[in-house]
Amino acid sequence: MQYSISQVAKASGVSARMLRHYDAIGLLTPASVTANGYRWYGRHELLRLQRILLLRRLGLGLAEIGAVLGDQVDEVAALRGHLAQLEQERRRLDRVIATVEETITDLGHARIHDPERFFAGLRKDGTAMRQQYRETFGEGAAAVFDTARAAQAGLTAADYEHAAARSAALFRRLAAVMRSGAAPEDPAALDAVAEHYESVSHFWSPTAPAYAAMGELYLNDPRQRELAERADPDLPSWLARAIGAYARVRLVPPLGKA
Repeated sequence: MQYSISQVAKASGVSARMLRHYDAIGLLTPASVTANGYRWYGRHELLRLQRILLLRRLGLGLAEIGAVLGDQVDEVAALRGHLAQLEQERRRLDRVIATVEETITDLGHARIHDPERFFAGLRKDGTAMRQQYRETFGEGAAAVFDTARAAQAGLTAADYEHAAARSAALFRRLAAVMRSGAAPEDPAALDAVAEHYESVSHFWSPTAPAYAAMGELYLNDPRQRELAERADPDLPSWLARAIGAYARVRLVPPLGKA
């Protein structure tokens, strides 16, 4: 007994258009095609379609299914290959999920519940930080600090929340490099610190000595130390040395350009 393409489409849930595509790529050829172009399918074709649908449901692509049905690859080998792909995708999704979860946590910790009090505290901390920067880096740094503070004048509480979340993520990445065993002078550490330097450079382009001195703040300034310690208690010391190494290795101007 043979069935028309419309009957097969209705029974299988595969559209007639897709059945014609299967025919075009050699995946499912009808038992016969009449002179007027009508496709007819028999028992053998229906069984083949059943296997195609099963393999599709298991996630194999049409090319892989064609290889299986063409006896170029057995089903077990094809499914093992597909399983490896799924496991790789699962690991990728696990990393994405972990990143999203960490971002949610960072934003939760950064949530500002009393904006008025927060901005009052920010102004107070800013004044103290400006004084410390002036004492540490000189009047030039204090002027740069004023410019950066003016640029942030229009930021909302949500802006500060997102900035705090990004900062927490950056310290977490730095801590991961530290925990990998990278010494502060290693290229991996310097590459990680480059991201820190880039974030600083949005407001200020410190000289090598100034950036190295800034790294010392993660040891000597309670506010800066706390930011790093949230990622890892050992990070402040490692980060101070890594910033110092970055300043020596990557911020020193070429000979004759000083």
